[in-house]
Amino acid sequence: MATSEEARAARDAKLDALHEQLTGAVESLVSGEDWKQALEFAARFRARSFNNTLLIFVQHQAAFEAGRVPEPGPSYVAGFKQWQALGRQVEKGQAGYMILAPVTGRFASFTPKVAESWRRLGRFEKPKPGEAVRSRMVGVRPAYVWDVSQTAGDPIPAPPAPRLLEGEAPDGLWDGVARLVEAEGFTVVRVPHEGMIHGANGLTDFEARTVAVRENMPEAAQVKTLVHELAHVLMHGADNPDATGHRGIGEVEADSVALVVAAAHGMDTSDYTVPYVSGWAATVPEKSPVEVVQATGERVRKTSATILDQLPTAQIGNGDPPGLTRDTPAKTRPEPTADPLAEGPRRTTAAVRSL
Repeated sequence: MATSEEARAARDAKLDALHEQLTGAVESLVSGEDWKQALEFAARFRARSFNNTLLIFVQHQAAFEAGRVPEPGPSYVAGFKQWQALGRQVEKGQAGYMILAPVTGRFASFTPKVAESWRRLGRFEKPKPGEAVRSRMVGVRPAYVWDVSQTAGDPIPAPPAPRLLEGEAPDGLWDGVARLVEAEGFTVVRVPHEGMIHGANGLTDFEARTVAVRENMPEAAQVKTLVHELAHVLMHGADNPDATGHRGIGEVEADSVALVVAAAHGMDTSDYTVPYVSGWAATVPEKSPVEVVQATGERVRKTSATILDQLPTAQIGNGDPPGLTRDTPAKTRPEPTADPLAEGPRRTTAAVRSL
């Protein structure tokens, strides 16, 4: 039986291996087309972090090349117990895809507005009377998910997929996105041609609080442009503490959000062009290209998810099996042949900072 020290060492080794695999996946995103394909994949698995979508992708590719799964791309992924709750069982011999799961801790403070005043509570420790309590991520641990093709059991219902004609926009998408723009205090304006907005498809004016889109292009192009400008509104205002302030990366982020939202609605994304990753990711001082790509990918995913969650439109799935709810047990348990250390004591690491 492994000691706690051995279990922690094994867990750290797994996290180190995950970090190396993730770094390799990020480094492989060298061209704009690679980035685009990664975002199209992330659009189908947007319930998970950008890092975890990359980990799922590379591990599924390896499983396909080894003949363990029938298709080159995954469709739905979930944990061991989550599949059981949906009436399916992981098939014997199918190894799960290792991803990063958050480890949270409870913190208490009498003065919650003072950042330094928060103290971490012990496992069974209760806060003192009058203390505020918050949960906060303190690290990561390895967890496992399996693709539906690695399971057997009750059939998975296929949700209806949006179907669009060329140049057509999904019903309600323009109105839904326009409402989100207006909720941020901006007015949406349609202009007859690009000459009125400096030759652009769209233009966000932070001082005048307007978002303009030219009308002399197909419906689909107009709504994609409106999403692009909404991304600027949400991500790049002067008062946004998370804004990079880097014009080139700002355009990449806005283009990427528009691509993810379009892909989530089944829209054609073949006309999207993104600058070479190896170019824009190397232009941020004091950050490695890998760090820039990871941060940009996660910002794009979070912003896209925020937009999609507020739209009343028909969308493709988010990578969770139909019928899976937040109440479904989320803790993953490997099959008996897998490493039991995945269920051992939690271990944190600073190797990978964002899930």
